[in-house]
Amino acid sequence: MPELESFSLDPANPADWAAVRAQGHRMLDDLFDHLEQIRERPVWQPIPAEVRTAFDEPLPAAPIALAEAHGRFMSQVLPYAVGNTHPRFMGWVHGGGTVEGMLAEMLAAGLNANLGGRDQMPLEVERQIVRWMRDLFGFPATAGGLLVTGSSMANLIGVLVARTRTLGTLSRQTGVAASADGPRLVAYAAESVHGCVAQAFSISGLGTQALRRVPVGADHRIDLAALQARITADRAAGLRPFLVVGTAGTVDTGAVDDLAAIADVAARERLWFHVDGAFGALGMLSPQVAPRLRGIERADSIALDFHKWGQVPYDAGFILVRDQADQLAAFASPAAYLSRHPRGLAAGSPWPCDLGPDLSRGFRALKVWFTLVTHGTDRLGAAIAQSCQLAQRLQARILSEPALELLAPVTLNIVCFRYLGPPGAHRLDAAATDHLNAELVADLHESGLAVPSTTTLGGRTAIRVALVNHRTEAADLDVLLDAVLRLGAQRLPDPAFSCETAP
Repeated sequence: MPELESFSLDPANPADWAAVRAQGHRMLDDLFDHLEQIRERPVWQPIPAEVRTAFDEPLPAAPIALAEAHGRFMSQVLPYAVGNTHPRFMGWVHGGGTVEGMLAEMLAAGLNANLGGRDQMPLEVERQIVRWMRDLFGFPATAGGLLVTGSSMANLIGVLVARTRTLGTLSRQTGVAASADGPRLVAYAAESVHGCVAQAFSISGLGTQALRRVPVGADHRIDLAALQARITADRAAGLRPFLVVGTAGTVDTGAVDDLAAIADVAARERLWFHVDGAFGALGMLSPQVAPRLRGIERADSIALDFHKWGQVPYDAGFILVRDQADQLAAFASPAAYLSRHPRGLAAGSPWPCDLGPDLSRGFRALKVWFTLVTHGTDRLGAAIAQSCQLAQRLQARILSEPALELLAPVTLNIVCFRYLGPPGAHRLDAAATDHLNAELVADLHESGLAVPSTTTLGGRTAIRVALVNHRTEAADLDVLLDAVLRLGAQRLPDPAFSCETAP
């Protein structure tokens, strides 16, 4: 049989290794420079047509040099990213990342570990994260957890665990439809709940109509009387309530449901209590914020993101379940190729693939671990408290500006307002005001000065500022509001807007 020539994608000889090493150092230095000089750059800028077109090229058969690929990244990718590392990125609830997390991601990529299972030290790192979160939220020793892509997946897992707990493990074989002869399952959440929760009901086979949207009060928190009334009505109609979702930090306003009161309802009605704490749950790290989360320790499951207030680079979501046995019942699937053994690499059961849908999993835990150990919870908690203090400062300035209107109470770190124009000037009708504020946000984006986003509150378009990035300072808020006032004044005479004379 002829001998096969050796083949590898690694550098071929010591000289090639030296060249790759040098290029790698240049790439790392470029990212250090990018982060160190981030304030000198625009938050976001439109992608030129020629840059977009450059990525229409066909699949390459022949290679290009690493230095050339790096050059393309620096000129065609990095300048046109979403911008959430910038201190004036305030549009969506995105964390800013850290240098330490970036370096940890590099180490994890070099190790290239698959954390679906097996007896390996990277899994012990993830298990330590689980124990730390168990302790942070006051969960018992029976608790289990799993790092996932984000809270969309974590909320889905929470719904699936609650569904299996309610219908029994046989439902994994027979399916939800096989239970159609029994009472239909229904669940409850505030009408402001994140859309991924409804998506979880769609994916789970329960259907989005099974999720009852409960009204909120003026404080944007779930109306507890309406919640209880809906549960009572559904039981009377022959339906089967099984789950209630509380939100720790709504995506629109940052409101925190009364988690302790929801826990009381869940206990009284024998419902699974799940908390969507995508960004707000990590407020437990801050002594100033943690009291607002009272009752979260009574949840049956919690979804959260380390890549938001935890400042871990994307992606790093997490699901914590009070009793790991419920998680195993929902996901463990014996297979010959995943057989376990008391010794060797096949030891260490249960594996993460027994606790969620993924068998192939990256080493997300390393960047979480690095972030926690290199900054400590006191420092991370201080960053969380600072973002809330900045939100209060922004609220105060909005209230002092006659041309602006605050649209929601500021609970945590999200501020919603709109531009109306100076008193005595021509005021726009409702539709034109909405259009103006949406255009102002786009103007801000294209200016590169700041990136807020929009949302709708009470039928009105709001400029939404989410203060998540640990690099944001008070001066950045002034840059934002000064730009809103300047750009708004420039747009007011625009004949595209229909105007009404102010009273």
